[in-house]
Amino acid sequence: MGDPKFSRKTYDTPSHPWQADRIKAEVEVVQKFGLKNKTEVWKAETILRNLRKQSRDLQARLRTGDAQAKIEADALLAKCGRLGYLTSDANLNDILVLKDEDVLSRRLQTLVCEKGLASTMKQARQMITHGHIFLNGHKVTVPGYIVSRAEESSIEYNPASPFTDEMHPMRVSADQAAANSAIRAQAVSENNEEEASE
Repeated sequence: MGDPKFSRKTYDTPSHPWQADRIKAEVEVVQKFGLKNKTEVWKAETILRNLRKQSRDLQARLRTGDAQAKIEADALLAKCGRLGYLTSDANLNDILVLKDEDVLSRRLQTLVCEKGLASTMKQARQMITHGHIFLNGHKVTVPGYIVSRAEESSIEYNPASPFTDEMHPMRVSADQAAANSAIRAQAVSENNEEEASE
């Protein structure tokens, strides 16, 4: 039979438990993306930390002329492009400037809300956990599932879900979905302008 598999933590906790600036920033991210708790923020940070470490190591090896490093760099960039973190013409330096929001925006919960299938992030999370969302023709009940670019277009309502009825009282209208997406796009552009000015 073999030994049972022991699950490992998929994230690293902060080095210090009380840092006011970090806690305030994490609370804002939790509210913005409708996360359950800060553990999901730490998971995104760990994913990003691992990608950055790989990028730095590969850049150092490429400077020494390592042929294997070129293969691994291409594979890393292809993975980041496939998961939607980067565009297809990105390089290893682009990985170093990724932010937590780039990872969190690829979660199923975020994409369900952005596609207009739910009116809020909280509703998107509830719909996923209750089995109202299909991905690639299968029910997915994990809000934190990282959706690849190929799978993004296959997000839809569960055919057996009452949300497929357009007259469902909790369903988002097309006008409301367009208004929500316009508000989100404006907020993103304002954030980018603020960062550019800083």
